[in-house]
Amino acid sequence: MKIEKISSRVLLGCVLLIVVCFGAFLTIGYDNPVGDNNEPLLTDLVMWLMYLLIIATSALTVWSAVRGIQNAKGTDPAATTGVPGGKITLCTVGFTLVSVIIGWICGLGETEFTAGDGTVTSAGWVTVVDIFCVSMGMLFVAAAIAVIVSMTGILTKNASK
Repeated sequence: MKIEKISSRVLLGCVLLIVVCFGAFLTIGYDNPVGDNNEPLLTDLVMWLMYLLIIATSALTVWSAVRGIQNAKGTDPAATTGVPGGKITLCTVGFTLVSVIIGWICGLGETEFTAGDGTVTSAGWVTVVDIFCVSMGMLFVAAAIAVIVSMTGILTKNASK
C-alpha cells in the first residue's frame, strides 16, 4: 500500500474520531449545571482524546525524525526536493519555544482559581494552562499556514527552477 494512501486513511480516521468525540461532548450532557457553572459530562473524554493524540503525535514525530535521518544519510534532500528540511526543523523548534515563552509571559500574575465545587487550583497551574492555551493557539495558526503553503506547492515549485 502506498504511503499516500496510508496517510490519507490515518488522517481520515483521526478526523472521524475527533468529530465523533466532540459531537458526543456537545450533545450528550453538555448542559449540566453545577452551581453557577456548566460541567459537561464528557469532559474527560475530550481530555483523554487530547492526551492520546499528543502521545501518538509525539511518538510518530520521533519515529519520523529517526527514519528521515536514516534515509537521508549522505544525500541532500533540499537539492532534490527544494525543501530545506534542516531550516524547517530549526524554525519549528524555535517557534515552539517562542510560543511557550509568549504563553508564559501572558500567564504571569495569575491568581488561584476556585471551581464551583470548591476545588482550588494553584496560581502556578493556572499559569501552566495559560502557557499551553496560548502556545496551542499560535501553533495551530502556524500549522494551518504550513498546510496551505504545502498544498500550494510553493516550496517545490522553487526547486524546479
